[in-house]
Amino acid sequence: MAKLTESMTNVLEGDSMDQDVESPVAIHQPKLPKQARDDLPRHISRDRTKRKIQRYVRKDGKCNVHHGNVRETYRYLTDIFTTLVDLKWRFNLLIFVMVYTVTWLFFGMIWWLIAYIRGDMDHIEDSSWTPCVTNLNGFVSAFLFSIETETTIGYGYRVITDKCPEGIILLLIQSVLGSIVNAFMVGCMFVKISQPKKRAETLVFSTHAVISMRDGKLCLMFRVGDLRNSHIVEASIRAKLIKSKQTSEGEFIPLNQTDINVGYYTGDDRLFLVSPLIISHEINQQSPFWEISKAQLPKEELEIVVILEGMVEATGMTCQARSSYITSEILWGYRFTPVLTLEDGFYEVDYNSFHETYETSTPSLSAKELAELASRAELPLSWSVSSKLNQHAELETEEEDKNPEEQTERNGDVANLENESKV
Repeated sequence: MAKLTESMTNVLEGDSMDQDVESPVAIHQPKLPKQARDDLPRHISRDRTKRKIQRYVRKDGKCNVHHGNVRETYRYLTDIFTTLVDLKWRFNLLIFVMVYTVTWLFFGMIWWLIAYIRGDMDHIEDSSWTPCVTNLNGFVSAFLFSIETETTIGYGYRVITDKCPEGIILLLIQSVLGSIVNAFMVGCMFVKISQPKKRAETLVFSTHAVISMRDGKLCLMFRVGDLRNSHIVEASIRAKLIKSKQTSEGEFIPLNQTDINVGYYTGDDRLFLVSPLIISHEINQQSPFWEISKAQLPKEELEIVVILEGMVEATGMTCQARSSYITSEILWGYRFTPVLTLEDGFYEVDYNSFHETYETSTPSLSAKELAELASRAELPLSWSVSSKLNQHAELETEEEDKNPEEQTERNGDVANLENESKV
């Protein structure tokens, strides 16, 4: 019986140990900077590739950056006009209503105080008394007179008299300040309404970028289009590569920005955006994608930010549209489906196929590897002085084999000359 209990306890202990081994244990890693995480062992840093890549610029063009710990908030008040324009519409309308309401209440209170100090409230029924403002019998009527004065409505029921110099001065001050408030608030609302941000909603980018061969060269391409009939004047396109890097000195630069050439030196970056255009970036030695192959692309943590700028034809204001592509949105070995067709007397753009792509034969090697293969095909694998001399020797032997008759003729001529000399 004792042996049986011992065996049962051993089995239970073994099962508990197995359960302890198989049970997941949550290991909380300390929060380290990226350059320190890169030095971790592979089994620890392997989970970094599984996490979702955080966008720097969202697909709708909004920057995914929040400013924190801004202590010098007074700088926003020094540029109060831009601060009001940048506010959301609900806050902007609230401030608009509050400014006018507070102004009317403030001057209404002053009009009521003048009437109260002069004793106009005590002589309301006295027809021989000349008040500062006729028919002003309380704070409500003073508030209404303030609205009429600032908005220049002038119903004619309440009128200031010439026996009140302080009222005349207050009337001048309220008229001037009211004009300033109107100019400021109406200007702020006009600028906010006429902002070209909504114009950027009709500038579209393809949901994916593609990499394929074009004119024998590996190229990165994406498509842009304008949905409106009114065009963007002086349109230009730019592209940035957002990728963290570490310098040779060990300095870590988060979200480093690198220019992607989309035709700056050839003028191809200046667009005539009447129909959708495919923007191409040639992957050459100056390109940041020079050493990236199809197998390596999903492992990269990068983001391509594209920026389209131009002037709105209707208003002349500068408009900017943005989008971005992460590695999962870059398709290797694909091309864009054509969207422009020739109809009877005009060209038609089919925006249903704007985002569509089709697969094409593309080498999976990087542009650097393709260039090396091309150079090997043109030059021999080993090139030395000895091989050069051997080639010259082979050429000389071939020339001797081709011209034996010339040599015999020359030898014959020499023999004839010798015989003639003997004679």
